[in-house]
Amino acid sequence: MEVIKVKVKPNSKQQTIQEEPDGSFMVHLKSPPVDGKANEELIKLLAKKFEIPKFQITIKSGLSSRNKLVELG
Repeated sequence: MEVIKVKVKPNSKQQTIQEEPDGSFMVHLKSPPVDGKANEELIKLLAKKFEIPKFQITIKSGLSSRNKLVELG
């Protein structure tokens, strides 16, 4: 199990994931932060990037924050 720090930017024009020098990730999402839509999109993107199923990704903290701790695996 790995825990990563993620900073989310909702309502972006493009979906991108950038690894920051400190090992955290900056994720640009198209979805607005409404009804958990941005969190769903985040999980989908991370599943694709790390090639793991979506059910293995858990947002540990920051559900309603831009800064999140996400558990993989």
